[in-house]
Formats: sequence, C-alpha cells, structure tokens
Amino acid sequence: MTGKLYGIGVGPGDPELLTLKAVRLMSECDIIALPNKSKETCVAYEIAKGAYPEIETKECLFLEYPMTKDKLILAESRKRNEEQVVEKLDEGKVVVFLTLGDPTIYSTYMYLDKTLRAKGYEAEIVSGIPSFCAIGAALGISLGEAEDEIHIIPATYGLTESMELPGTKILMKAGTKLKEIKEIAMKYRISQAIIQQRL
Repeated sequence: MTGKLYGIGVGPGDPELLTLKAVRLMSECDIIALPNKSKETCVAYEIAKGAYPEIETKECLFLEYPMTKDKLILAESRKRNEEQVVEKLDEGKVVVFLTLGDPTIYSTYMYLDKTLRAKGYEAEIVSGIPSFCAIGAALGISLGEAEDEIHIIPATYGLTESMELPGTKILMKAGTKLKEIKEIAMKYRISQAIIQQRL
C-alpha cells in the first residue's frame, strides 16, 4: 500500500498563522520534506517549528531546487526529487512537503504534486496564508473592493504590459531585481505596491 503526499503552506512567516490542519498533519506524518538542503537554511521549516516544536523529532527529506530559469537544470532537479519522494511513498510513508505561503501560488511543490498525481499517487494540498494577504492585513488595506481587479504578477518575467492593467498589482518573486521593480513601479506612478521578496 502506497503512502500519501501532502503539500502544506506554512504561510508568510508568523507560526500562529499556520492552520490547525497543517499542524495536525505534521504531527501525524512519517516524513517532513523540505525544499532545501538543510533544516537550518529552510525558512519554511523554521516557521513550522514555531507552531509545532516536535517537528525536530521527525525524519526529514531534503529536496534541493536550484534558483534558476534553466529548464534543463530544473527538470533534472525535479526528477531527482520526485524519485526520492516516490521511494518513501512506495514504502507506505505519509510525506508532508512544507512550502512558504500557499502551495498553489508560484510554489515549487506544485510541480511535484502534478507529476505524482499523474502517476497514480495520492496527494493533497493544504492551503496557507499568502504573503500578500498578510501584508494587506498588516497595512490595514483592502486589496480589492467591489469591481476592483487584483492581478498577481511574477515580477522577474517582464512587467511593462502588466503595469498597464487596472486595479491592484501584486508583484511576486522579485528576487534580485527588487530595485529595478521599484523603479518601474515609480515610472507608472503606482501609489501602493505589494512586493513579495522570495526567501
């Protein structure tokens, strides 16, 4: 009997923002999968530990995903990580994959989820609070009201056309281009920009 994979969003940073379901599944699972080479360098792990300190007793599976747009390198790393997870699932293990924010928004987890579901493995996504929702709450502002449009934009893939869109623009995955993105936002006279710096 094969195991099950859970993709869990740990939210934007505050351990108190993890869902009860996320904490329960971490306590019940056999293995914690981390998109990193170690616990010490994994932000998602540190957030989860704040909500569930006993995570330190769990077996960890380290899945390295390089920060690159090179499709060949990405494909190789995804295949290698998939093989590691499949090995555990075939042993009947329940694996929880931790990811920042929400697994369905620009998350590395979704590539693994889609591939394994296509191969017949059972997987489930557990939502986390997205960073931009937490920022809106912290600033006390609404991201959209009535007919307002909300656009979530991957900032490092070209912004010019996106900046012409009406409504709120949420710029994500700024990476090392934060200064350039701020300059573009100023050019378009955007009064409020919510930018997620990928960790």
